[in-house]
Amino acid sequence: MSIPSFLSTTARSLSHSFSHSLLSPAPGRLLPPKSASRRQMDHLQRTASNSRQNALYPARVCGIIDESETVKRLRIAVHPDFTFKAGQWVDFFIPGVEKVGGFSLCSSPRLLQQEGVIELAIKYAKHPPAHWVHTTCTVGSSVAMRVGGDFFFDPSPSDPSVDLLLVAGGVGINPLYSVLLHTADLLHLNRASGSRDYSIGSAHLCYSAKNTQELLFQSSIIEACREFPDKFSCDFHVTQQSADVDPHLQPFINRGRITDEELRTRVDPQRTLCYLCGPPPMIEAISKALMDFGLPKDKILFEKWW
Repeated sequence: MSIPSFLSTTARSLSHSFSHSLLSPAPGRLLPPKSASRRQMDHLQRTASNSRQNALYPARVCGIIDESETVKRLRIAVHPDFTFKAGQWVDFFIPGVEKVGGFSLCSSPRLLQQEGVIELAIKYAKHPPAHWVHTTCTVGSSVAMRVGGDFFFDPSPSDPSVDLLLVAGGVGINPLYSVLLHTADLLHLNRASGSRDYSIGSAHLCYSAKNTQELLFQSSIIEACREFPDKFSCDFHVTQQSADVDPHLQPFINRGRITDEELRTRVDPQRTLCYLCGPPPMIEAISKALMDFGLPKDKILFEKWW
């Protein structure tokens, strides 16, 4: 069965209910041709070696928000059996679009539990799935999704406390924002249970973008830092800022790229667990710096999308 006709069947099933049987992906789609370079590969080829769920779930777009001039945030109602871990991504299937998208979730698992929705923040691009989101997608559009990825934060209550260092470049903030939201939810649960749930040490976010307009989720990030001042902190970096910075943002803004000196102050080889997401050159440079500061390689987790 071809992917377009497969998705048409999925879309029709959405018009009835989410109680239909789960759909399986077409076989033989995940292995890349040996001659393809990483840049030429599509999402399924690039992530062929990553873990992913077997089931493909029908879903429906239930909200569209302009997160910035170039990024749209989709709210998507999903099948009741859909689950994910903070930091993971989805294979994103669109009826009538042959290419499969790969987008990190930017919402928390708790939002899914409470409201039955997930969120994706997708930057404009000519790549067919992203282009569809920005030019064709409407509230009510039917899609299908499958969760994948080995980049996530999902501690058990008995796990040792860690200090999170989250480092994001551009739209690489998406999975790290999910991790940050999940950490805040864990803090709320721990508070409500009288310290019986997982207790985070601290979480610091270093987030770099071209300008303040491209700093996604900035208000929510600052709100989390103010709600948990002893647990959360953040530094926003802007590399091509020409306009004046809004006063409410000013205390968090640094001009220029994330520096080694800034990272050094956040590294404790015994406690720090670092999550990185951004352009490969940034990830490679920061990973090297962190290891130079004594952080073990197995405590540096990253997701490369470009």
